[in-house]
Amino acid sequence: MISANPTSKTYAALNQAYDFFNDRLFGGQLSPCLVTLQRKNKAYGYFAGGRFGSKDGAEITDEIALNPSHFASRTDEQSLSTLAHEMAHLWQHHFGKPSRSGYHNKEWAAKMHEIGLHPSVTGQPGGKETGQSCSHYIIAGGPYARAYAELAAQPDFSALYVELWDDADARKNRKAKAASKTRYTCPVCDLHAWAKPDTKLICGECEQPLSPDEEE
Repeated sequence: MISANPTSKTYAALNQAYDFFNDRLFGGQLSPCLVTLQRKNKAYGYFAGGRFGSKDGAEITDEIALNPSHFASRTDEQSLSTLAHEMAHLWQHHFGKPSRSGYHNKEWAAKMHEIGLHPSVTGQPGGKETGQSCSHYIIAGGPYARAYAELAAQPDFSALYVELWDDADARKNRKAKAASKTRYTCPVCDLHAWAKPDTKLICGECEQPLSPDEEE
């Protein structure tokens, strides 16, 4: 039996985290945005500048989406690091110079370092810091790690809900779909190509091997 409203509890936690990180990591620069929960294949989350607004056009707001399908397999610290990751995109959208849609450039990477997240296309140490798709890992003892620890210690902060369903058929269908087509990207010119998993592709222009995408 649930005594609290799950919707209110979930979005209260996300709003609290957004406001807390905005204050601790971005100096309160960021305007409020619409935080949503969206299932996007292979992605922990995404940012979409100016995606939503009122019907009369008087209000326009950005979207930050988090993928709840990954909450169970990640800690809250990791899941909310994706929120901070997307907040870095929001910061760049309003105060920096973003590249073409979806590209993680050097300015964004520098902001990630500043807030205590290390950009990496693999999500692990040693990965390239820029590219069309780029993840990150949390810098131990860095600004984000300290901010999250402070947030989690707040008596009114609630942990994220996680999915309890074990939908084997859905996973099987997703795996079958993924097996039929994977996007590959050239690390130099960002050329895209689609092929089966484990296909060896080389960019004809740059003569570099293409890598399978890992989105964030």
